[in-house]
Amino acid sequence: MKSNVRTQAQRSAATREALLVAARPLFASDGFGRVSADAIARAASATRGAMYHQSADKTDLFAAVFEAVEAEVMEDIGTSVAGSGETDPVALMKLGARAWLDACAEPAVHRIILVEAPSVLGWERWREVGMRYGMGLVQGMLEQAIDAGRMSKQPVAPLAHVLIGALDEAALYLARSDGSARARRDVDGIIDRLVDALTSE
Repeated sequence: MKSNVRTQAQRSAATREALLVAARPLFASDGFGRVSADAIARAASATRGAMYHQSADKTDLFAAVFEAVEAEVMEDIGTSVAGSGETDPVALMKLGARAWLDACAEPAVHRIILVEAPSVLGWERWREVGMRYGMGLVQGMLEQAIDAGRMSKQPVAPLAHVLIGALDEAALYLARSDGSARARRDVDGIIDRLVDALTSE
């Protein structure tokens, strides 16, 4: 009996994963409004009933895709920063900011995180998810900079909120600039100056 229950759980998990994998490129290429539940189910080789067994509705499935993309982007940024070989906390913050903007320049990430998620999920839920995945990374960098004496002691949580808000707006600005190299240089320079202004040197 336990073996059968375990098999059912594994099947359920496999179906959910297949739906997420199938839905992600559809949402990225066509947008939430133009993707039908039937199209997602077909792409996942699942029935529509199986899809609704895994998710309350298409919005719920989109929310799961959005969270998966956010988690992946934050993991990639953390890996990129950790593997850079850089040791100065301020330089690491700048690298992290650039990695975030690089990720948001990718069409699928741009469409799902910056275009679709705010309109599909609403601003509050979009911000809540973004904060949940990015907050730990940003706070960790700020704490590292303060501990190293590169920034003066200050409340980390509100500062992290302010910086995340600035980075989100920077990504949105670049998205509207249609990939302009000048816009990216301008934004990189502004972020560098913003981070430098926080240092204690």
